[in-house]
Amino acid sequence: MRAPLDDLAIFLAIAEHGSFRRAALLLGLSPSALSHTMRTLENRLGARLLNCTTRSVGLTDAGARLIARLRPALISVDSAIAELRNDADQPAGRIRITTMEYGAALIIERGIAEFHERHPFIEIDLVIESALMDLAAGGFDAGVRFRDDVPPDMTLIQLSPQASLAAAAAPAYLANYQIPKRPIDLLNHRCIRQRFASGRIYRWEFEDDGRSVTIDPPGRLTSNSLTAIAAAAVRGAGICYVPIHHVAAQIETGQLVRLLEDYSPSFNGHCFFYPPSRHPTRPFSAFIDHLRNGGGMRPAAA
Repeated sequence: MRAPLDDLAIFLAIAEHGSFRRAALLLGLSPSALSHTMRTLENRLGARLLNCTTRSVGLTDAGARLIARLRPALISVDSAIAELRNDADQPAGRIRITTMEYGAALIIERGIAEFHERHPFIEIDLVIESALMDLAAGGFDAGVRFRDDVPPDMTLIQLSPQASLAAAAAPAYLANYQIPKRPIDLLNHRCIRQRFASGRIYRWEFEDDGRSVTIDPPGRLTSNSLTAIAAAAVRGAGICYVPIHHVAAQIETGQLVRLLEDYSPSFNGHCFFYPPSRHPTRPFSAFIDHLRNGGGMRPAAA
């Protein structure tokens, strides 16, 4: 039997927020009403969709498969409704952007508040995710990533200039260890390691007189959050190696000391990217115009 569209939208909200209470607040319904809807939906479909405990709500395998097909379909419905609304003077709809934490900060700094003042019926949904997401499969309109990580067929708007990696440690840590002079010296230090979304531990990459040098950093602290890694370095947990914008303020105030600067490579900064389209929606066109003109950004070279 077909499941009502509203029930599927409720299921999607619960799955995205991982909580009946948060989804209920978003939808303006009671948690008990959502619980009843989910029991009815699971009975109708003949499959469990959610694993619920007193502390969390997770997806079953069947629920995960349904979400993978459901999210882009419902977003397509939202877009169709928004296009009808766009016949009015004010464009309306939702723009979903996949981004890293710092990418979200760059978007916000480019005048989200001002954009919403001009376009009060357009919603911006920033989804923080360290892994590079497939825009179409995830139901995203656009993304923010380092330019070198963006697929080559995307249209780009540069958000930040050339960047570099920075090794840094707190003065208190360096008081007990010999300051590294070359990348190989890091093998005698406590390093704070980064774990990628794939589970792989990042091997630190340096440049020495035109040669690439890779260090497998030793250390007892590992995190997938660059913000947490930088915070741990400030507290004296060891040496971190992160994009410079994560530690620039701490280096300026003396909380961290930059190390091995002459060996740290530079790379292209963050960019906003999206697939080329001959017929973008009015909300998305308005947002692109804002980024290119009113958002203080400059287009990236083709």
